[in-house]
Amino acid sequence: MDQAANVTAEVAAIIKPTWHYMGAAIGFGITTLGAGIGIGRLAAAIAEGIARQPSAAPQITAGANLPLFLLEGVAILSLVFGLVVVFLK
Repeated sequence: MDQAANVTAEVAAIIKPTWHYMGAAIGFGITTLGAGIGIGRLAAAIAEGIARQPSAAPQITAGANLPLFLLEGVAILSLVFGLVVVFLK
């Protein structure tokens, strides 16, 4: 019985420090997925707006650049924070 308890303690010691990796992967994965969905929906709305009114294309694209850049920034920050968690822990 002591050997089984010892093995379980060794496995627990190996698994316990790695929970932050799984938490970081799930959290940042969901963040990146949400940013990707947001970028896709915004790009579709831009394309539809330009298709409906081609004369307003410069105004539509100018107004949509900032939200696209912000969403892309969220995805990049998610990647950076994920790498920080992995390499600094």
